[in-house]
Amino acid sequence: MPASHAAAGLTSAAAIVPRDTLGVFDPQGKNALVSIGISNTTQEFCGEITALGCSSYSFVGQSTAHPSVDHDALVFVNGAKGGSSAAFWDSPTDSDYDRIRDVQLAFQGLSELQVGAAWVKVANPGPDISLPAVGADAYVLVEQMGDIARSLKVRYPNMGQAFFSSRIYAGYATGGLNPEPYAYESGLAVKWLIEAQINQMNGGGIDPLAGDLDYLNGTAPWLAWGPYMWADGLNPRSDGLTWEPTDFSDDGTHPATEGRTKVGAALLNFFLSDPSTQPWFLGPSAGDFDNDGDVDGRDFLLWQRGGSPTPFSAGDLAAWQAMYGGGPLRASSTAVPEPASTTLLLVTALSCWWPGRSVFFALNRYSQ
Repeated sequence: MPASHAAAGLTSAAAIVPRDTLGVFDPQGKNALVSIGISNTTQEFCGEITALGCSSYSFVGQSTAHPSVDHDALVFVNGAKGGSSAAFWDSPTDSDYDRIRDVQLAFQGLSELQVGAAWVKVANPGPDISLPAVGADAYVLVEQMGDIARSLKVRYPNMGQAFFSSRIYAGYATGGLNPEPYAYESGLAVKWLIEAQINQMNGGGIDPLAGDLDYLNGTAPWLAWGPYMWADGLNPRSDGLTWEPTDFSDDGTHPATEGRTKVGAALLNFFLSDPSTQPWFLGPSAGDFDNDGDVDGRDFLLWQRGGSPTPFSAGDLAAWQAMYGGGPLRASSTAVPEPASTTLLLVTALSCWWPGRSVFFALNRYSQ
């Protein structure tokens, strides 16, 4: 993303802090991350809800078990619901927002004023007009997501960030609920939504489809991409991602446990890695893989040997990066300078070991 939008993301992250139920900053308060969307969204975010909470394979389940996540202030709220397509979220008076307030938030003793961020993944059932037609579903989705962004800010005044993701692969779909090419084209809708906010904030005017997305005057939260999970079936993406028939349930549209696990891991890796989420997503012990009370070169060597919670993952490496210099800022929008000694450590490690793209990504971040 452009540097100006990335900088605004850091500013919005610094404002996502623990609050009491009245929305006042409270070091002992809570900060909620809420999911918004359809059946796929709730299956990937939470899975099957049991007496113990969300399924262990889901994003919430994996996050709950990961020691780098903030388990004190951060609370996960699964607001997504099967059948709640984009039209169920595009007005602040929609009943699903009331349900989240009266059920999901209330159950955890929270208020709408404690919601700081959202993961949004929406779609429409039965699309039948594809791009480049003027009335294509992707264009309809842009308009609806713009309405959703504004609705989120009305319902959750302290929401600083909303991360939008698009559908996973639907080439195995056996029905017309949301097959290809509509799943793929929903990724373009997400791109156009965020592009609309970037262009507006750079003086380009209000997008006629997405509408007003000003995050400085409180019209909408700061918007950004969540993890992009579409891949062309068994044809691997550049990062190796594929979708197999076994990743899906019988309808070829909803993810099976394997697919939910895949999305949950990608979502966790995203929140651990992204500079705009690290200030509020990471806990104070993030990156301390040897549990000795500090984050140093020994923790990197442990990661190098597969000893972090998710072996060789970019998310664990990013958590170590963020915490090495004292941790991500939680009260300022100024980025923490990354120490030159850390760069040297990475370069030295690269001379004797190469685990794949993750270390290259980390080194590239240090060089920017």
